[in-house]
Amino acid sequence: MNISVVIPVYNSEGILPELVGRLKAVLDKCALEYEVILINDSSRDRSWEVISGLAAMNPFVRGINLMRNYGQHNALLCGIRAASYEIIVTMDDDLQHPPEEIPKLMEKLSEGYDVVYGTPQKEEHGVFRDLASQITKMALQSAMGVAVARNVSAFRVFRTQVRDAFVNYQCPFVSIDVLLTWGTTRFASVPVRHDTRRLGYSNYTFYKLVTHALNMMTGFSTRPLQMASIIGFAFTIFGVGVLAYVIGVYLFHGRSVPGFYFLASIIAIFSGAQLFGLGIIGEYLARMHFRTMGRPPSVIRNSIGSGFDSKDK
Repeated sequence: MNISVVIPVYNSEGILPELVGRLKAVLDKCALEYEVILINDSSRDRSWEVISGLAAMNPFVRGINLMRNYGQHNALLCGIRAASYEIIVTMDDDLQHPPEEIPKLMEKLSEGYDVVYGTPQKEEHGVFRDLASQITKMALQSAMGVAVARNVSAFRVFRTQVRDAFVNYQCPFVSIDVLLTWGTTRFASVPVRHDTRRLGYSNYTFYKLVTHALNMMTGFSTRPLQMASIIGFAFTIFGVGVLAYVIGVYLFHGRSVPGFYFLASIIAIFSGAQLFGLGIIGEYLARMHFRTMGRPPSVIRNSIGSGFDSKDK
């Protein structure tokens, strides 16, 4: 089995030599051929110089130097598109994802899954970072629509065939986990060790994680629009109910209800109808938005018969 390991790098010059050394020790045992792709996301330290030195000493190391800082998921997408082998492993550059856990993910993948996540048994983060991570996973569950969304992590292994589903994706707002759902529904997760970062600090702050969650909800899901439609419809029903009460009191009791109730019902009906209408318009706009993403209508796993070349891996 041949493996491509894709790692986005940002300000990690002191960690990279150990990371590559530990990866080599693991991949020598579980892969026939392998490559380690290090994507320098415009680091402020000497990360690119270190990557260049590692590539010169190790033929399996490949380096990609981005023009500016595009963010972790964009850098990952760049590396995934450059991967050469049939299995892709993605992980962080800070050694919180132990390379020694890769065989555990590979074993689960061999059971017939297309994507396997390494879910930390215990995350070594602060309270606010953990809270932001939970918010992000809730947004992922909305955008991905799969049960395993609550177990996702940057430590994942998947079949390169899945990449065909988003090979034409060009939007700058990237979520690798959502893009993977375009190609498969065979997801799984396994518990893995999560180590403490020994050098530097995490660049994923509370603000960045929440922003990423909002980008996923607005860029890959119509759930906010659907919620607007539901709220608008609920207000309309509420307004109709209040108006029916006002009219019923007048017809059956021969007396009028104070004007506030009538005015409130009219406002609720019209504001609810407007919000519901905006939600419907938003649904149509969302469909146009999804068409511009380049999501394919289907992805072939394999084929047999005359005139076809099997794509089975």
